[in-house]
Amino acid sequence: MEMAANCSLRVKRPLLDPRFEGYKLSLEPLPCYQLELDAAVAEVKLRDDQYTLEHMHAFGMYNYLHCDSWYQDSVYYIDNLGRIMNLTVMLDTALGKPREVFRLPTDLTACDNRLCASIHFTSSTWVTLSDGTGRLYVIGTGNRGNSASEKWEIMFNEELGSPFILIHSISLLKAEEHSISTLLLQIEKEELDMKGSGFYVSLEWVTISKKNKDEKYEIIKRDILRGKSVPHYAAIEPDGNGLMIVSYKSFEFVRLGQDLEENMDEVMSEKIKVEPLYYWQQTEDDLTVTIRLPEDSTKEDIQVQFLPDHINIVLRDHQFLEGKLYSSIDHESSTWIIKENNSLEISLIKKNEGLTWPELVVGDKQGELIRDSAQCAAIAERLMHLTSEELNPNPDKEKPPCNAQELEECDIFFEESSSLCRFDGSTFKTTHVVNLGSNQYLFSVIVDPKEMPCFCLRHDVDALLWQPHSSKQDDMWEHIATFNALGYVQASKRDKKFFACAPNYSYAALCECLRRVFIYRQPTPMSTVLYNRREGRQVGQVAKQQVASLETNDPILGFQATNERLFVLTTKNLFLIKVNTEN
Repeated sequence: MEMAANCSLRVKRPLLDPRFEGYKLSLEPLPCYQLELDAAVAEVKLRDDQYTLEHMHAFGMYNYLHCDSWYQDSVYYIDNLGRIMNLTVMLDTALGKPREVFRLPTDLTACDNRLCASIHFTSSTWVTLSDGTGRLYVIGTGNRGNSASEKWEIMFNEELGSPFILIHSISLLKAEEHSISTLLLQIEKEELDMKGSGFYVSLEWVTISKKNKDEKYEIIKRDILRGKSVPHYAAIEPDGNGLMIVSYKSFEFVRLGQDLEENMDEVMSEKIKVEPLYYWQQTEDDLTVTIRLPEDSTKEDIQVQFLPDHINIVLRDHQFLEGKLYSSIDHESSTWIIKENNSLEISLIKKNEGLTWPELVVGDKQGELIRDSAQCAAIAERLMHLTSEELNPNPDKEKPPCNAQELEECDIFFEESSSLCRFDGSTFKTTHVVNLGSNQYLFSVIVDPKEMPCFCLRHDVDALLWQPHSSKQDDMWEHIATFNALGYVQASKRDKKFFACAPNYSYAALCECLRRVFIYRQPTPMSTVLYNRREGRQVGQVAKQQVASLETNDPILGFQATNERLFVLTTKNLFLIKVNTEN
């Protein structure tokens, strides 16, 4: 079986600023405009049976404001009348009311187990839409930037089963065949899960196609990935040949229509522990291997061959164990004997005394290492300097241990480690894996709508923006921008809800659940001379932090950033914050 390539993210050192001094709070006022909505946003609150952390991540923290990355400063939301409302900003001082561009044909409130309606802007002329009840719509919009040619028409709609939300979609045109691939997310009950939350996360990759102009759109492909955590990031590659997922727990493809119980039986059967083929122990000088023999075995049934770095064991003319040893042995001094309890005991003398072997035969997992209490005590003794039940047991020591009281809360990373995986769309295998370790996922942003969305990760104190390039197999993720110290700063914001940045990287912003919005600008040259008194040098540029407070007590439901503006959606209002005024 072909193994996935373990990859790493290559940081571009020129994009880092080791001399960054921090953000300076600016009291410059930010122009803020408020629009009252005709009807409230179609918010769907979590039900009593949606009690897990995964439900909160997927649905409770859902961003109800959608940015059309194909057109500048154009945002959409869905209200409780089933209308898709659009606001396109040309001039801040001449804001119009949000306009209706489409109305869902079904009554959303009639479905008891519905989710929030979701929308994704597939291309400049196509939109995919979920009404939250389990129905998928593909809509041709015409040129959305031109009011004369814009007309939203349903080209495909079908009930797919359980309610879902749209994560991503792409449009492909090959010769006369037009296809649209969508990624749908569901959280479903797992009856056989006794230890976990009782739910699993399903990502369904659905492809809808029309081969020529005379035919209708129809589903030609449905593939399902299953995992135990809501992905931080999931996107289909622009050519439709694969997809990328950032998640805490791994995903894998399952066969469509495969019964959940059958799938769980397979998983459980893999977990049933197999009796070890042999047991082995070690001291500083030697190793002892114990093998249980078949009944009535004699020494004529056994052949053991010792070589300096190799062992071969044959029982009754059948190969029992053969392979390269972890380290060298004194093959002339090594012996074997049949014990009274019908077991074979092999003694191997180490060539390198004191070396601890992690395995007997390289790559062999059929044996079990047995450690005695004396060995465990010795290992614990050697590791004692790394840990202690006391905070600082020996403060006079030359290298005292870390004092946890010196750490701030935002210095502490989450224990869980996420991974970035690339799946091949034809083989359904994982082809590339990046273990993100302590590189905490922060947010995603569309820089170029023709490319995959970028994702932002915390690296040390900074936040680094990565652009996936599916066509470059050797360098699939490019470091394109850095937000200095933002990884550290955002960790201190306990009530943050949404995180975003401008597509041109000029600023990053986050908002809390209520009222406050924080803006962190990239360093810009100073118009006046400024000196660093401590170092006695002139400061050439300064990074500004600004805070905006919205005049509302309603919770923030949506948050989007463009190059010039921030859009903030609450239940009854849409706020515009003018961030960049240079243009």
